[in-house]
Amino acid sequence: MYTNDESIQELIKYADSGKIQLPDFQRGWVWDDERIKALISSITQNFPVGAAMFLKYGNKNIRFKYHGIEGTVLEEDTIPEALILDGQQRLTSIYQALFCKKPVLTKTVKGQSIKRFYYIDIEKAINPSEDMLEAIISVPENKMRTENFGKDIKLDVSTEEKEFEKKLFPLNKILDFVETQTWQNKYYAYYDYNGEVIRKFTEFSSLVINQVMQYKIPVIYLEKETPKEAVCQVFENVNTGGVPLTVFELVTAIFAMDDFELRKDWDSRYKKYFSSEIIKVVNATDFLTALTLLSTYKNGKTVSAKKKDVLNLSLDDYKKYADCLTKGFNETEKILQEERIFSAEDLPYSSQLIPMAVLCTLLEETHEITNTTVKNKIKQWYWCGVFGELYGGANTTRFVNDVNEVMQWISDDTVIPKTVADSFFSPIRLLSLQTRQSAAYKGIMALILQSHARDFISGREMDFAVYKSENPDIHHIFPKSYCERMEYPREKWNSIVNKTPITYRTNREIGGVAPSVYLNKIEQKGQITQKELNVNISTHMIDVVSMRKDEFDLFFYKRAIAILDAIEQVTGKTVPGRNSDEVVQKFGDEL
Repeated sequence: MYTNDESIQELIKYADSGKIQLPDFQRGWVWDDERIKALISSITQNFPVGAAMFLKYGNKNIRFKYHGIEGTVLEEDTIPEALILDGQQRLTSIYQALFCKKPVLTKTVKGQSIKRFYYIDIEKAINPSEDMLEAIISVPENKMRTENFGKDIKLDVSTEEKEFEKKLFPLNKILDFVETQTWQNKYYAYYDYNGEVIRKFTEFSSLVINQVMQYKIPVIYLEKETPKEAVCQVFENVNTGGVPLTVFELVTAIFAMDDFELRKDWDSRYKKYFSSEIIKVVNATDFLTALTLLSTYKNGKTVSAKKKDVLNLSLDDYKKYADCLTKGFNETEKILQEERIFSAEDLPYSSQLIPMAVLCTLLEETHEITNTTVKNKIKQWYWCGVFGELYGGANTTRFVNDVNEVMQWISDDTVIPKTVADSFFSPIRLLSLQTRQSAAYKGIMALILQSHARDFISGREMDFAVYKSENPDIHHIFPKSYCERMEYPREKWNSIVNKTPITYRTNREIGGVAPSVYLNKIEQKGQITQKELNVNISTHMIDVVSMRKDEFDLFFYKRAIAILDAIEQVTGKTVPGRNSDEVVQKFGDEL
């Protein structure tokens, strides 16, 4: 890596000839009209506008598809000497506004697309009391500003003579010495070689034109041998203010060299197979990560999902495994629905979908996924990840361990996956599960639904159909306002132990009164008998007797036991510390 100061005049020539181009992962040009004027103003005053970063092109290990910056017209076989990694918007703005003869396709501050040419007011530019930014103006592509719905012309520079008359210099000539001199000579002739006009333009030429022509930008050059993962990392670091680059963008550019449109393939695949309730959260990078795990496992290589391995994914492997992996993601969703997870919002960890889909893909090939014993192991592994809260950070190492170890566990009960071994849930954790942001919180809600929870009033089991049609939400069993009036501890009444999925209709009946009051009100309306209501309540892991007597502490204690029992059931692991002193202090007895 090295740095060199390059004049924008030379950089624009490089861009125009195709010596510097953009890799296909670079996004489209997005700067608005006001920002372009501010950039031009900074350049005319020799203010720094930041460094650019180029990648020397020609390394056979980095084969990105490329294209010229917007506005250039290049021969199809024009091979770049360098690719722009950082500085696309600035260089495109400079090229289009200060060199290209076509109008600049930009946008207003509100995002409306517009086409503009840029001029600089000669007299304002040399006046030290004027703000240089005020000297920079943009006009529509017909070079006329109008008002009163186009009826009145406010400014007209549609011919050179009108440019001369308004003393507005066209900025798309400023980096071409010959064109600048030609315009200057005609300008002098228009004013019959007036001495004052010549003096002011000479000053303008010295202060502005020469300044722009000599303006330099620091350019950091990355050598040809720079690895792909380093290019990706560098771009992420320098592009924090823009749209982040993903691994998917780089792989798209790599596959494009073999005329494969990865983005088109993914968009079509996503629309057809990933628009359902749960796996709609899977993005393109997730899919490539899973595919890398799958392909390295299938090819007998060291299983991996690190960025560098995803970037080294071959097009052949993508074509070979993409369809079966897609089926694996769909099988994953079916299993999660069996476990009463019905939507992406209720998904404890979206990242856990990646290894789970790989496992389902591998087991689908051998038809083992239809084996109840095998499927139960997948479910046990899944819940250990959720209640161990093991998928909250960097997960690539765990992805690899899970794929390798769960596959071994399928055929050998003595090989316990690390995620299962590491899983640990503390009884005290129930008190800190206060919001639905936590994976364990969402997991417990799924366990309540697994117990065939019914709506209090209608008695309908909250399966997928009810979940879709009635959209139950999580509400307090002992209502918030009631608990506050009774001065119960917030860590108890606002915890997961005092919450359950309830339909909107039922929640309206509850209000802010004691359970005994709202249950009695429901019964008096004749919507359901006491016996039927008791049965429905019990399906939520609720002790009906303590709830009807408004005995909050006893209700809380018994429901905590029921929840911990359910966690033990799905994880296949004992919850330790249920008889600890801290548990007795917090819950009133051993759990």
